[in-house]
Amino acid sequence: MGASHQHGHGEAGHGQGHAGHTHGVSAGADRRWLSLALALIVAFIAVEASIAVVVGSLALLSDAAHMLTDAVSIVLALVAMRLSARPARGGYTFGLKRAEILSAHANGLTLILAALWLGYEAVRRLLDPPEVTGWMVVATALVGIVVNLLATWCLSRANRSSLNVEGAYQHILNDLFAFIGTAVAGFVVLVTGYARADAIATLLVVALMLKAGWGLLRDSGRIFLEAAPEGLDPDAVGDELAAADAVTEVHDLHIWTITSGEPALSAHVLVEPGGDCHRVRRDLDRLLADRYGLTHTTLQIDHADRLPAGAHALTATAHCETPHGPVHHDGPHPH
Repeated sequence: MGASHQHGHGEAGHGQGHAGHTHGVSAGADRRWLSLALALIVAFIAVEASIAVVVGSLALLSDAAHMLTDAVSIVLALVAMRLSARPARGGYTFGLKRAEILSAHANGLTLILAALWLGYEAVRRLLDPPEVTGWMVVATALVGIVVNLLATWCLSRANRSSLNVEGAYQHILNDLFAFIGTAVAGFVVLVTGYARADAIATLLVVALMLKAGWGLLRDSGRIFLEAAPEGLDPDAVGDELAAADAVTEVHDLHIWTITSGEPALSAHVLVEPGGDCHRVRRDLDRLLADRYGLTHTTLQIDHADRLPAGAHALTATAHCETPHGPVHHDGPHPH
């Protein structure tokens, strides 16, 4: 009766895929949309850099360098997609799925670094405004808006629930804001001669970049630190599992995210003496899948030892030499 029943991925988990792509967008379609956006960005970089050299505009040349970071962000996303698609083997039991989260983390970091550099340049130009820029700069900014609109549209067609795609999308979106700010500021400068308009517009874009970069770092950091998915309370999940029929206790409960759209759960579940362990596992798998969308689950099912009433807290130590995490059982209890 006290034998250990260890079960891998529950039956409910096999009815749904774990590809990490939702909304009907395939990984192949994602790569095509990102590749198209990359082609648009690279073509514009070549044109903008050529114009910058011809007219001798440092502003245009620095903007082309900024666009290059957008191209790099898309390349990172594409490489991460290739790596994450590789099958699990050897020591990488989850494959290289976290490569996409590394890419998102890198994109968040580069957004923040670029924002700090642009902020420094904006403050410097606010204190010492440069000469009024010519119509060529404004015209190039308008073309940049069109190119970035197309690139943003391409990335919006990909699966943005993937943190990897979202990282590249935020890069392009913020560059679109930068071009809009440049165009508006350029018109203000040409019409009114107010040279500080460009720096003021840049500072507004810097604020947006910092917000987007911090969001990417926060979300990717939660995944690296094995935190529970946003909006999912492990204590509530544990209490509901412990309240299930024939379950006396749940401990060593862990909920984390493998990669975007792939949450996972593992737990040690104690069933009352004489309880049907297989039925309990099936019921818990179904509950986790239906109520919480958790289909990648590993439940270790054991029969609880016969202990006096109220001795719930002792069972975790009895079954695990080094128990970790709160103990859940039916009825009021501390977490």
